[in-house]
Amino acid sequence: MNARTAITGTQPTPSPKTRASLPEVRQPDFDLAEDVPKYWWDSDPAKTLLLAALSASFPPGERFFIDSVRHYQKEITDPELKAAVRAFIGQEAHHSKEHEALNGYMQGRGINLKRLEREVLWLMNVLRKRLSPERQLAHTVAVEHFTALMAEEFLLKYDALEEMDPRMAPIWAWHAIEESEHKAVAFDVYKTIGGSEFVRLTEMMVVSVLFPVSSGIHLIQLMKEDGQLFNLKSWANGLNYMWGKPGVFRKLLPSYFKYYSPGFHPWNHDARDLVEKAKRKWLAPVMKKAA
Repeated sequence: MNARTAITGTQPTPSPKTRASLPEVRQPDFDLAEDVPKYWWDSDPAKTLLLAALSASFPPGERFFIDSVRHYQKEITDPELKAAVRAFIGQEAHHSKEHEALNGYMQGRGINLKRLEREVLWLMNVLRKRLSPERQLAHTVAVEHFTALMAEEFLLKYDALEEMDPRMAPIWAWHAIEESEHKAVAFDVYKTIGGSEFVRLTEMMVVSVLFPVSSGIHLIQLMKEDGQLFNLKSWANGLNYMWGKPGVFRKLLPSYFKYYSPGFHPWNHDARDLVEKAKRKWLAPVMKKAA
């Protein structure tokens, strides 16, 4: 046990045998044709613009996550975790690149995402200035838990991808698959550097307010700008999907609260079978194009 671990009371990172396979860095080729409808998820403004708002946050957010992990890269001695960190950085860098392209595509179709990207970039810069490196990494760990839950339970388990335009669905499937693959990397780095449990848990509390509130505000902004703010049918459809039936966000709550449990580790929730099924269905076509 190192000195910092003794002080904080945290446990070392799990042994390599407890981790999943190494994340794979992919370079898919997506077909964003001109005839993709503006509302490409279930022909619904609220559903589509919710994911558009999230997409706007990804480029600045992914860069923040990379930097927070890279800050501690030299402290990692476990060869497998070092390789996982390199893969994490590679995956997140490609996510940032592809979502920049996707955001530009949606911007050209009248969905104003540039302002949202600037707002998220401003927030990430505030966090860089005001948070310690340890708390920045804890912020990344918390958001990675959110994104992994959304990827596994929302995008991969339910019918969201099936409801999307077939040109748009592979982008979200690819991102979801890779979020699941690397969901424990930042957590394992945090444990390796002896990160405080108090910091980890309190930063999740911050993220639990910041993430949904900022996403909700951005969705309202996009709906207003698109003339859909008073589209009650769309709001009802989206809210029912998230919180009613099937209630995908509501069903995330038990897994969310496990983050606060003693002995929590992201791979306690093993979704590899779900991810493998999604790989076969969604990645094969776009990877063939890239080959």
